[in-house]
Amino acid sequence: MFQQAIVRIPSPNLINGLTSTTELGQPDYLRALEQHQNYINALKRCGLEITVLPAADTFPDSCFVEDPALLTNRFALLTRPGALSRQGEVNLIEPYIQTFYKGRIHKIEAPGTLEAGDVMQVEDHFYIGISQRTNREGASQLSALLTQYGYKSTFVELKKFLHLKTGVSYLGNGCLLVNGELVDHSAFNSYEQLIVEESEAYAANCIRVNNSIIMPQGFPRSIKMVQSSGFQVSLVDVSEFRKIDGGLSCLSLRF
Repeated sequence: MFQQAIVRIPSPNLINGLTSTTELGQPDYLRALEQHQNYINALKRCGLEITVLPAADTFPDSCFVEDPALLTNRFALLTRPGALSRQGEVNLIEPYIQTFYKGRIHKIEAPGTLEAGDVMQVEDHFYIGISQRTNREGASQLSALLTQYGYKSTFVELKKFLHLKTGVSYLGNGCLLVNGELVDHSAFNSYEQLIVEESEAYAANCIRVNNSIIMPQGFPRSIKMVQSSGFQVSLVDVSEFRKIDGGLSCLSLRF
């Protein structure tokens, strides 16, 4: 069960965030702030205590706190983002991670790169995406650390997705929500797969927070599929963050 979450208020420079989806337009900052507050409220309804970090104007993508750190029950990892413009976010978030983890903090070292959007935890097993943002060296450093702490890990090579969790989320009860190149992937053969159709691909990124699945609003077929599989679903509109390649999981660190 999660008890805590860390989030960061979006900066007005959000409009300059990294994106591959320019056809969606620029984010509306005031709307993004409103959506972010609703996201925080959804986490609170799941029973979490929220640490809200101030906006960081120097780093347009810094509201996506999931990428610069990985938090587990046994240790914390400060990553080394593959996007050069985001590497400074690690030092920015480190003091807050120190508050909770103190001596149990590790770091990815160069030439390794790793963004935690490429890491999906299923109980004691971690799936690590090898992607544009996470290289094999970074994944190997994480894998060695996981072994040290008694966890298992599996690498998943990505050809299309930005991050592993762009296309797969663990819902619980041995069930995955999957889209695109990860459908029927050999790494996930032991799980039941709920397949998200291409027209609703963005819905594949969601989060389980205690007894609820928080999903992005606006994808009715995917939402109904998850509900029909016995999961309690809570909806949040994160459409402004989608415009800069942000998924719902990116907006918080949950632990």
